[in-house]
Amino acid sequence: MATTSTPDSEERKKSLLATLKRDNVIRLSVAADVLAVSTMTIRRDLEELEEEGHLRRVRGGAVSVIGPRPFSERRAVRLRAKEIIAEKALAFVPRIGSVAFDASTTVGILGMKLGARSGLTLATNSYQTFSSTKSIPGVKSILVGGESEEATDSLVGPIATRAAASLRYTRFFASCSAVDSEYGTSEVSLPEAEVKRTFRAVSKELVLCIDSSKFGQQAVAAAFSIADAAVLITELDPSDSRLDEFRGLVELR
Repeated sequence: MATTSTPDSEERKKSLLATLKRDNVIRLSVAADVLAVSTMTIRRDLEELEEEGHLRRVRGGAVSVIGPRPFSERRAVRLRAKEIIAEKALAFVPRIGSVAFDASTTVGILGMKLGARSGLTLATNSYQTFSSTKSIPGVKSILVGGESEEATDSLVGPIATRAAASLRYTRFFASCSAVDSEYGTSEVSLPEAEVKRTFRAVSKELVLCIDSSKFGQQAVAAAFSIADAAVLITELDPSDSRLDEFRGLVELR
């Protein structure tokens, strides 16, 4: 669709993209209020941005185009939501035994919040999470080997999956690139999904730590069904209507 952009529209689109980078989602009514324009104007802006490949429109706004991003860039997105999720997830990390952490930034923040343990083995395919947990008293942090996936700063491949499968874990803490109540979680690459499935196969429980901006989306590589998880932890109150599609499928925290 051919469009003629005005300086005002360009400034609005810059603002919308900044919001998208920070929050991973644009809410139509909120954006209209902040930019002091009509929702129809924001819809037109989002349509143009979608045609340019910057985002994907959904009901009520838009979400990021799902794709690989480095750990440092992902960590800054929806940081407050990730911190709330990590605080909730702390209650599920045992003081002794063994756990696995995936290479997500949400679970990485959980690692940064861990206090002293009594003898906990923690395996991960994230160098950043390994670095932040290796000096915690009572925690033995293990970095699985493998090939470096530069786009996501994770370790993947056959060496990583063999190393991940060499231990048994009480719980595996994982996030995802996208989640849908019917199709489950998915990732931006097949190797990333394979490492996660390996961790899950040798864990008693899967704890999903997912912020709500990823709801109703699908990425390229399937990982888990919702039924695979014991608990779904989000930044939302468990009574929030946005969790209704998962209600009855998994424990909500």
